Amino acid sequence: MKNIRNTRTIKKKANPYQPDPITSGSANKKLRIFMLLAIALFIVLVLRIAWIEFIDGDEFRADMNKQLSTSKVISTKRGKIYDTNGKALAISAKVDTVTINPNLIRVVKNKAVDEEKTKALKEKVAKAFSDIFELDYESTLEKVNSTKAFETIARKQEKEKIDQLRKWMTDEKCTSGINIDEDEKRYYPYGSLASNMLGFCGSDNQGLYGLEQKWDSILTGTPGRIITQKDASQDFIPDKNETYIAAENGCNLTLTIDANIQSICEKYLKQAVLGYDCKNGGTVVVMNPKTGDVLAMVSYPDYNLNEPFIANENLKGQYHDWESLTEEEKDSAVKATFKNRTVSESYQPGSTFKIITAAIALEEGICVTDHVDFNCIGYEEFGDTRIGCWKSAAHGYQSLRQALMNSCNPAFMQLGRKIGGETLYNYYDAFGLLSKTGIDTSGEEKGLFHGLSKLGPVELATMSFGQGITLTPIQLTSAVSAVANDGVLMQPRLVRQIENADTGIITTIEPKEVRTVISKDTSKKMLDMLTSVVNDGTGSYGQVRGYSIAGKTGTSEPQGNDTAYVASYIGIAPSESPELVILVTLYDPKGQSHQGGQLAGPVVSQIASEILPYLEIPNNTELEQNISVPETKSLPDVRNKTISEAKQILSDAGFIASASGGSDQIVTNQVPKQGTPLENSSIIKLYTEDSTATVSQTVPDLKGYTLTQARNALKAKNLNISYMGSGKVISQNITAGTTVEEGTVIHINLQQPKTELH
Repeated sequence: MKNIRNTRTIKKKANPYQPDPITSGSANKKLRIFMLLAIALFIVLVLRIAWIEFIDGDEFRADMNKQLSTSKVISTKRGKIYDTNGKALAISAKVDTVTINPNLIRVVKNKAVDEEKTKALKEKVAKAFSDIFELDYESTLEKVNSTKAFETIARKQEKEKIDQLRKWMTDEKCTSGINIDEDEKRYYPYGSLASNMLGFCGSDNQGLYGLEQKWDSILTGTPGRIITQKDASQDFIPDKNETYIAAENGCNLTLTIDANIQSICEKYLKQAVLGYDCKNGGTVVVMNPKTGDVLAMVSYPDYNLNEPFIANENLKGQYHDWESLTEEEKDSAVKATFKNRTVSESYQPGSTFKIITAAIALEEGICVTDHVDFNCIGYEEFGDTRIGCWKSAAHGYQSLRQALMNSCNPAFMQLGRKIGGETLYNYYDAFGLLSKTGIDTSGEEKGLFHGLSKLGPVELATMSFGQGITLTPIQLTSAVSAVANDGVLMQPRLVRQIENADTGIITTIEPKEVRTVISKDTSKKMLDMLTSVVNDGTGSYGQVRGYSIAGKTGTSEPQGNDTAYVASYIGIAPSESPELVILVTLYDPKGQSHQGGQLAGPVVSQIASEILPYLEIPNNTELEQNISVPETKSLPDVRNKTISEAKQILSDAGFIASASGGSDQIVTNQVPKQGTPLENSSIIKLYTEDSTATVSQTVPDLKGYTLTQARNALKAKNLNISYMGSGKVISQNITAGTTVEEGTVIHINLQQPKTELH
C-alpha cells in the first residue's frame, strides 16, 4: 500500500514591506493622474500669470495705482478787485477752517473705548470750541457727539483764534479727530463802499452777487493737485513719478469805478434819502459818455460786505419800527439790499425821458429848436381821456427849447403824435432801450414798453413824456450819454483790465462803440437846449459854480397800484464838452414836494461840484458871476504855538479863537484844519495835550433857511459856514442830526425860490 503522507498547505506570512502587485498598480495610476493634474494646473497658472502680466497687466496696474494713489488739492487765491486808481476794493487772505471727525475723539483703554472718559473728553472739547470761537455750547456738543464722519466747527477763522486752539490742543494733549485746514476769506477794506455793485462771496468762496458773481470763474482760477501713492498704513511711498499739477490763481480785475467818486455819490445820496425820507431809497449812476465807463454806481440802502447778512444802520434807518419786524421780514429786507438797483430794477423815468423824444424829433426833422410848434392849454384830450400838464395854468405857445425848459407834457404828447409809434420804437431800439445794455455785471434786467401792436393814442401820449413805461437807471444813463456823445452809443463798461496774477499779463477790455443813433448836429442842439433848462428852466437846481451844466428834471407820478413818486434829475457836465452824465433817482420821497428838480437837482449839483474839480476839469470863471459866494481867508496854522500866540494870530486874521488851557500851553490841534477858507468871525477851536477830548455838536437842519438864519443857527453851536448861491438853503453837505466837532465847516447851497418845478 502506497504510503500517503498527511500534508497540509502552509501559507507564508505576508511581508508588510513588499508591495502588493495588485494594489501597487492602482496607486501608481492615481499618482500619475495627480501629477498630470498638477502639471496642468501649473500650466494654467503660468498661462494666467502670463495673461495678467502681458494682456491685463496695464489695467490691473492702473487699478492698483488708483487704490494706492492719493491726491491733495492745491487751493487757488481768489483775484483782487481794484478801482480805476489801483485801490483794492476786494482782497483775499489765508485763514483756517476747523473740522472734526467725531468718532476719533475718544479714550481707548485696553483696546476698548472707555465710554465714561470719552464722554468727559467730548464735553471738554465742545467747551473749548465754544469758548475760543464764541459758539453755542449745546450746539457744539451736539456736533462733537455726532455719528457723522465729519462736522464743521468754525469756518474761516483768523490766526489769533487758531493759535488759541493749537495751544489748547497741545496743553490738553488732545489732537485726534480735530482738523485745522487752510482756507481763504474774502475781505472788503472799505466795508459798504460800492457794496451793491461789488457783491460778495459765499462760505465756499463762490461769488454770489454783483461783480463777484459775474466774474466768478475769472476771479476763482483753477485748483492744482499733487498726486502720489500711499501704502496700506497710509505712509507715502517714495515715487519718482509723483505728479504735480500747479494751481492757477484767480485773475485780478481793475474797474472803471473810481472809489473817490463812488464815495462822494454815496455821501450825497444818503443825505438826500434821509433828508427827504425816501422810503424806497435811491440810486446814482455816473458815466463817462465818451467811453461808457461807469465811474460810480450807487444803490441805497447799502450793506457791509464783510457782514452781508447783518442789517446795518443805513438799512435800519429806512424803518421806523425795525425791531418790531419779524425775523422773516428782517431777513427779506437785508437780502433786498444785495440787489444792484441801478441795473436790476426799472422805474418810470418821467420827464427825463423827454430828452429822448426831443432828440428823435430833431433827428427826424419834425421840428427845430426855436420855432413855435406847440400850444399847451393845460391838457390834451384823447376821446374820453384827458391828460393834463403838471402846470394847470398852461404854458401856451412854445418852441421845443421852451417845452424842455418848462417840462411841458402836452407839448411832448403833440410831438409823440407827430413822430408816430413805429419811428419812436425804431429809435428806442437804437438807443438800447428795448434790450439790456450788456453791462458786465450780474442781475441786469430791462425796462418795459407797450407792444407796438397794442400802442394806442393814450399809450403813445404818455410814453412820449416818460410815463407808462419803465427803464433801469443804467439804460437811461446810457441812452442820454449817447445824446451827449455826438450821438454815439457806447456799451457801459465796469471792468477795464484783467490781470493774470501768476504771469502779470494784462488784458484790456476796450470801450465798445455800439452804434451811431443821432447825428452830431442833433447832439449839439440837444446839449444847447438842455443847458437852457438848467440856466433858465426847471432844472436850475442842478447848477454848478464855474461850470456849464445841461440837464433835465423828472417826476414820475403814481400809476395803477403804485402809490410812490420818483424824483429824478439827469445832468451832463460840462455841457460844451461832456465828461460826465449823472443820474440821481429818489424813490418815494415824503414831504411838501416830490418834484425831481427840487429834490434830485441839488444832489446832482453837489456831486458834480466835487467830481468836476477832482477830475481836474477846468472851470469857467465867467460862469461864477451870477452865483453869490462869500469872501474868505485861509486859516493860519497855529499848531506848536502857545495859546496866547495862537489867539493873537487868529484875531489879527479876523477869526475868533476858543481854547481850553493856560495861555502858555502849546496848541497841538486846531479845528478846522490849517488852510481852510473861512469867513470873517469864524470860530476856531484850539486843543492842547491836556485837552485832547474834542467838544461835539449836532448839526441842525438848515433847509429852507435864509443865509442869515443858517449862519446864526450854526454860530449858536460853534459851527462854521461856507455857502454858494443866494436865496434859501436847498441842501447841506452834512446831514442834520450828525455829530461833529465844534469848529467844523458846514457847506450849504442856496437857491432863489422857484414857482415852477418839475
